[in-house]
Amino acid sequence: MDFLQNHVEALIFCSTQPIKVEEIQSCLVEMFDAEVPIDDIVSAVTQLQERYQSDAFSMEIIKVGGGYIFYSKPAYQASIGIMLKQQSKKRMSNSALETLSIIAYKQPITKSEIEQIRGVNCDYTVQKLLEKELIEIRGKSPSVGKPLIYGTSKNFMEYFGINDLKELPTPKDFAPEENVIGEQSED
Repeated sequence: MDFLQNHVEALIFCSTQPIKVEEIQSCLVEMFDAEVPIDDIVSAVTQLQERYQSDAFSMEIIKVGGGYIFYSKPAYQASIGIMLKQQSKKRMSNSALETLSIIAYKQPITKSEIEQIRGVNCDYTVQKLLEKELIEIRGKSPSVGKPLIYGTSKNFMEYFGINDLKELPTPKDFAPEENVIGEQSED
């Protein structure tokens, strides 16, 4: 029975929505190529629910919407709320990604050069990228007005999981392949 219980637990855990007993049964029948009684599945779920009632676990299995799903226990809402808030700060808007990619490929670059490429004002976006420490000020341009020059930071590398700017995709990686009709011959 532990064997069945482990499979039921894995299916509930991996499901992003409440999973119904019939769906669990369908997966197990395909997995084992044998009939798995619904009563055995319901019994496994009940035993799992009892096990997760212990204070040793921060989550529990709840029946909702006709199916089962893992939920965190209410005692952990505050810490989960903090984590979700911090993760939402890490997300970037399309304008931030566009601006950041321009800086990454064209650095060192001034804000006016970025705005010329994007065609819109970038004050807010550049400020947010500085706050997130994904870009940094690299100095001042010798041109009129001595505008600040921007480049990517070490945090940029960490955020995107690269070690060197050379690992960024090259523009040719984005170019559509030319359509060719028929076979090419070497004459």
